[in-house]
Amino acid sequence: MATAQAHVPPPPLEGSARIWGTVALSAATFMNVLDTSIANVSLPAIAGDLGVSPNQGTWVITSFAVANAIAVPLTGWLSQRLGQVRLFVTSVILFVIASWLCGLAPNMTVLIALRAMQGFVAGPMIPLSQALLLSSYPRALAGLAMAMWSMTTLVAPVMGPLLGGWITDNISWSWIFYINIPVGIAAALTTLAIYRKRESVRHKLPIDRVGLALLVLWVGSLQVMLDLGKEYDWFHSTTIVTLAVTAVVGFAFFLVWELTDDHPVVDLRLFARRNFWAGTVTTSVAYGLFFANVVLLPLWLQQYMGYTATEAGMVMAPVGLLAIVLSPIVGKTVGKVDARKYATFAFIVFALVLWMRSHFNAQADFRTIMIPTVIQGVAMAFFFIPLMTITLSGLTPDRIPSASGLTNFVRITAGAMGTSISTTLWENRATLHHAQLAEAVSTGSQTAQAALTGLGSAGLTPQQALGMVNRLVDQQAFTMAANDIFYLSAALFLGMIPLVWLTRRQQGAGGDAAAGAH
Repeated sequence: MATAQAHVPPPPLEGSARIWGTVALSAATFMNVLDTSIANVSLPAIAGDLGVSPNQGTWVITSFAVANAIAVPLTGWLSQRLGQVRLFVTSVILFVIASWLCGLAPNMTVLIALRAMQGFVAGPMIPLSQALLLSSYPRALAGLAMAMWSMTTLVAPVMGPLLGGWITDNISWSWIFYINIPVGIAAALTTLAIYRKRESVRHKLPIDRVGLALLVLWVGSLQVMLDLGKEYDWFHSTTIVTLAVTAVVGFAFFLVWELTDDHPVVDLRLFARRNFWAGTVTTSVAYGLFFANVVLLPLWLQQYMGYTATEAGMVMAPVGLLAIVLSPIVGKTVGKVDARKYATFAFIVFALVLWMRSHFNAQADFRTIMIPTVIQGVAMAFFFIPLMTITLSGLTPDRIPSASGLTNFVRITAGAMGTSISTTLWENRATLHHAQLAEAVSTGSQTAQAALTGLGSAGLTPQQALGMVNRLVDQQAFTMAANDIFYLSAALFLGMIPLVWLTRRQQGAGGDAAAGAH
């Protein structure tokens, strides 16, 4: 360990080197995060092209998410073996190769396998981009570095559906993967040119094979359970029960093994720090709620409001406007203001946005739907930077990649869980609302009879008229169900504020804490 203590971190970058370093790292992160959502709106086209059902097509998303979630916590161990710069550049190059191969995939089986490979090699990119950015800025500007980083991770999931929809409609679904090639090559070459002489110290640590196997087992089981749950009617299915038991038992063994192993693949001892565990839990639950609503809103718009994929993407896109404007301001001031106050403000704004959405109806126009999206940009700017500042506060440079990897792993998993839980709840609530609304459409209802008579006089057969009424009831039921989810999400955001205040404020500036690496 003497070597690690003797190692002096390189000084912060200056001038154009810092600007280009920030651009390269942010571009690589943007490309990575974009790939978690860009394929969503392209699934029908991909499934149709490769001759499978849209349900099978969802594995294009799942395989990436599972492999990515497994690889992210390995970052700390891998960066100590290979060095942070070498691992980051290798990860970007392998991601480019995997993206190129995904675009060439001849069938769904090959595409799913390649998406898994793409997700796995992408794992170290996000935590290492964070660590390298923090090393590029002086302590006083650590908040600004986090601002640059957080903009890419929060805007990319929203831009994904818009870009994916446009590419699929106008070019070909293969290009949602090919666009990574020039971006990745430019990011890798720029990073190598700027950071190659700033390599971190390396240690020849043994491989924790048992820990890695248990990680793959429980994360894989959990993710597959979440993805297949709806299709298999959750715990009424033996398959889902088996996956759930495997995930729980695997997780229990994983905890015991990692806490007793000399060289764990995931440093769970980080959770002994109050700021780390409270910051990680708060960030993850908030991101799970955020991502669930990012998925739910376009689904409602496309399935029940008649929006195309591109139009639904356009509704979501403005969320980045205020985030881009305000994030640098938050970054510069987070060192002077208690980060917990900023996070509290973000949660109040998130709650306001979701409360506004809970009042949508089937007649809501484009402007009404877009206003909360624009306001949400404010919450995004004040959400990520302060919480990451709190979570990584006071950590030494060698622990930053492990800590960042672990908190991003929990965040990604929470995003997947939030999406699955919210879509399941949405369908369950819609079924309930549909049953209640259908009771009103009876032979004794004058309004229902008047509507059916009107449709009949317009030339529709009785069956067609009933079908039209049923579609209207469906639209109302799913709109009411979406409102329920939005309202519940708003309440949960407010309920998480006390958790933020469980963390300790660092002595001196909050922003210094995030830069504890220096």
